[in-house]
Amino acid sequence: MVYAAGVDVGSTQTKAIIVDEHGQIVGRALIDTGANVVVAAEDSFRAALEAHNIPKDEVRFVVGTGYGRYRVTFGDTQVTEISCHARGAVHMFPRTLTVLDMGGQDTKAIRVSPQGDVVDFVMNDKCSAGTGRFLQHAAFALGIPLSDVGQRALDAQKPVKISTTCTVFAETEVLSWLAKGKKLEDILLGVHQSIADRSVGLLKRVGIQEEISFTGGVARNVAMVAILKERVSSKLNVSEDSHFMGALGAALFALDHVKAGSVVAAGREA
Repeated sequence: MVYAAGVDVGSTQTKAIIVDEHGQIVGRALIDTGANVVVAAEDSFRAALEAHNIPKDEVRFVVGTGYGRYRVTFGDTQVTEISCHARGAVHMFPRTLTVLDMGGQDTKAIRVSPQGDVVDFVMNDKCSAGTGRFLQHAAFALGIPLSDVGQRALDAQKPVKISTTCTVFAETEVLSWLAKGKKLEDILLGVHQSIADRSVGLLKRVGIQEEISFTGGVARNVAMVAILKERVSSKLNVSEDSHFMGALGAALFALDHVKAGSVVAAGREA
């Protein structure tokens, strides 16, 4: 069996995906990136191999992506996360024409062709106010686990209006609302709505086309998914593997290299 792999080194988490020669996912791993990006890349790749008993020498090509893609020292080449998220989204949801990638440090709206090629894209330009980092700061200020913020936000009844456009001031505004007696759930929903509004603004700048695929770590947040579905008229695709989409796209690009090499080799033999 021949395999290809993609390693997506993000600011918060590092993901590894291994695909077989048919592009099917056969191995995956997700770990916290931590301070050592090189080690995170190595550990995630090793974990994906070990979890599915795949021999390392059967992985013929590895593509690194994400902000730490050049630190995937064992990789064969690098591809930008924009291209990888587009490729992964179209592979998983073939009718995708728009991608919203929301990660720890940035949010990207990407318009793609039916083949998964990037046509246009924009990124957030207001600090980290429209990203997962904003949620992290809000969770810290309110003293609750980041994993709980989405579900707690869905229990809100009167969401507050979050006006800050910078994560640096997010904690101050959150604590200010708390001091005014606002319920924690209402504050959390306000934070989610603020991020969603900025994200929809990015989507409109590239032109929203059916279908939209939501990728990145924040795609696992149930409140963010619910709010985005309310704010866009197009179908919003979300998968249990949405946070692996960059790694999947990287693995598919790696598979292209494997197949191209096989064609070249076959031509030489002939």
